[in-house]
Amino acid sequence: MLDMQLPWWELVLRAAAVYFALLVMVRISGKRTVGQFTPFDLLVVMLLSESVSSSLSGGDNSLVAGLILAATLIFLNLGIAYATARSDRVERFIQGRPLLIGRDGQVFRDKLMANHLSMADFEQALREADCAVQDMRCAFLEADGKISILKSTD
Repeated sequence: MLDMQLPWWELVLRAAAVYFALLVMVRISGKRTVGQFTPFDLLVVMLLSESVSSSLSGGDNSLVAGLILAATLIFLNLGIAYATARSDRVERFIQGRPLLIGRDGQVFRDKLMANHLSMADFEQALREADCAVQDMRCAFLEADGKISILKSTD
C-alpha cells in the first residue's frame, strides 16, 4: 500500500506532462468544450480521464503515488491560477478572449461554425436574454463558452 514502484520525481513529471498536454488539447478544442457540456461532452471527459490514468501512475497503484499525483495536479492548477491572475498574456493563452459572434441584428454564422456552435445555441442565448435578433446590439462567445447578448437601447 505504501511501497512505491516508481521514484517520486517520475510521478511529478508524468502528472505535469499529462496536465499540460490536456490543457493544450482542451484549449485547442474550443470554447464550447469548456462552456456547454452536453451528455456527449460529459462522456468524452469521463473517457479522457480514464485514458490518461495509466499515463499518470505508470502502473504504480500505491497510496503514496496517488497522493503525490493528486498534490502535483493541485499544485499545477494553483500555479496556473496564480499565473493567469498576474499576467494578461498567460490569461489570454489559457482562457482565451471573448469573440464577437453577432452585431446589430446580424449573426456571424461563420464564427458560430468555427467555434462548434449551432444556431440553436445562439437562439437559446437570445431567449435567455429576452432579446429578439433584430434587437441585438452585440453577441459574444465568452472565454468560458457562454454566449452573452447585449440588447440595443433604442
